[in-house]
Amino acid sequence: MIVVDRLRSIAETEGHTEAADDRPREEHVADAVVRGIQGGFVATLIMTAFRLPLLRSLPPSANFWSQYVAGGDPDEHSIAALVLHLLYGIGSGAIFGVLFSLYDAGRSIEPEQRGLVWGSIYGLALSAFGVQVVLQGLLDIRLEADELALFHAGHLVYGLSLGAWVGSRTEGVEDPEREYEYGDGN
Repeated sequence: MIVVDRLRSIAETEGHTEAADDRPREEHVADAVVRGIQGGFVATLIMTAFRLPLLRSLPPSANFWSQYVAGGDPDEHSIAALVLHLLYGIGSGAIFGVLFSLYDAGRSIEPEQRGLVWGSIYGLALSAFGVQVVLQGLLDIRLEADELALFHAGHLVYGLSLGAWVGSRTEGVEDPEREYEYGDGN
């Protein structure tokens, strides 16, 4: 029991600053939501920049918009599609921020590393959900093998970007503005 208690104590405190540990849970979660929203915004921009030139098409949100909201051809709704895609990414980022802040098991690993690992898993889980529920279920779209691979790769890029953002701005990172500077301040 003593060993288990000691390991639990290490896992609960490593990777944290004392200030982060002393904050109320609600404040901790609120900060996590803000980090997730920021990360979701950035990660969606990165994912979109990755996927647009490769797939040479709008995100599936264009199909969703044309099928459920405005009608017409999906290519007619590029602005709405990109805004909706960005909103999906921001909302998913907020959820990730909360989940990341509440998950205690990996606290002995640095937050940046946890962010990359859990962000990757989260991105691929979103991708699987997107294929099964959104594409096939709601939109009746079946992707070719190469399109499917790029769809998953795009979500992996999203997850890595989101996890890196949230992890680099979470507990244990003393000063993210200063901590990632190299020797001469750049």
